[in-house]
Amino acid sequence: MGTSMTNGRRESIILRTSFIGIGVNILLAGFKAVVGFSTNSIAILMDAVNNLSDVLSSIITVAGAKLADRNPDFEHPFGHGRYEYLSALVISLIIFYAGITALVESVKKILDPEIPEYTTVSLVLLVVAVIAKIILGRYVKARGKEADSGALVGSGSDALFDAVLSFSVLVAALVYLQWGIPLESYVGAFIACFILRSGYGLLRDTLNEILGERPDPQLVREIKNLLVAEPEIRGAYDLMINNYGPGRNYASVHIELPDVMTVEQVDRLTHRINRKIFQATGVHLSGVTVYSCNTRDPEAAAIREKVSGLVMKHTWALQVHGFYVDRKAKTMRFDVVVTFGRDRDAIVRELEKEVGALYPGYRVSVDVDRDISALQG
Repeated sequence: MGTSMTNGRRESIILRTSFIGIGVNILLAGFKAVVGFSTNSIAILMDAVNNLSDVLSSIITVAGAKLADRNPDFEHPFGHGRYEYLSALVISLIIFYAGITALVESVKKILDPEIPEYTTVSLVLLVVAVIAKIILGRYVKARGKEADSGALVGSGSDALFDAVLSFSVLVAALVYLQWGIPLESYVGAFIACFILRSGYGLLRDTLNEILGERPDPQLVREIKNLLVAEPEIRGAYDLMINNYGPGRNYASVHIELPDVMTVEQVDRLTHRINRKIFQATGVHLSGVTVYSCNTRDPEAAAIREKVSGLVMKHTWALQVHGFYVDRKAKTMRFDVVVTFGRDRDAIVRELEKEVGALYPGYRVSVDVDRDISALQG
């Protein structure tokens, strides 16, 4: 999320949209429960359960947003943004419970069916429910994109699919009225499976966010492009983004600079790129490490190209950067990005041996980096 929207406005959008969703889903759940009991339709009752789980999800989303918006304190210097992920974890477990309950009840009705008794009023209410869910889904999804809230976007998509589920209940009712074929128990089971699937998807995504996942490749490319656009920066590497909740990203990066720059020049540059990155992406560039690039030794470029070619012959090597050679002191250092699953110590020993054989008498220092910035895939 960029800086075009304040956290206060973002929270306001999330809360207002969530309260609207809560109100609509409570009304729909109540209508469907009344219709379901009056018509003996398990499918309509399961659809009502689905709406109730949406209500509870929205309530927990509101609570999570309020907790997440608390200011940083001594114990939590990066804020409380991850409360949103914890609330999503609770929601996924609730959805799982609702899905299991709905599936059990639907199977019972399949084994011991009851004849539904649809009325004109019940059919009209189902039509209204479909239309209401479509309108709600489009509204919530649009507001979620405006606030850069994955939770709201997901809720909007869920509401749109709920409209499909409610429509399937309506179709089952019409099929029964037209041909006398009772399908609502099977439709109820289908809805239960969908609820379980939604719970699984939310649980998977939330656990990934809590554990820490690979940063968005598009965001990585944007930040690196912004950095290398600076005339002094020869390359940007090892970008690491730590997420502390939606819109709360802190990053560190290695930049390659000419070896003739003074500390004062580097200081001005780092302040400039900190502001630039935050204004463009909303990411706090909290740590900048500098690689020195040979500019005073004309032979250094040839050595770098030769060593890089040697290293990149290995299938596990993805990139060589941070190369610096001091021919007078006979020292050489560089970083190599490798695929996951490789032993760091073995790679260091192998490369030090190979480069040492290519340039006898040099003291070679190799640092092994993991592919954290999506160079592969």
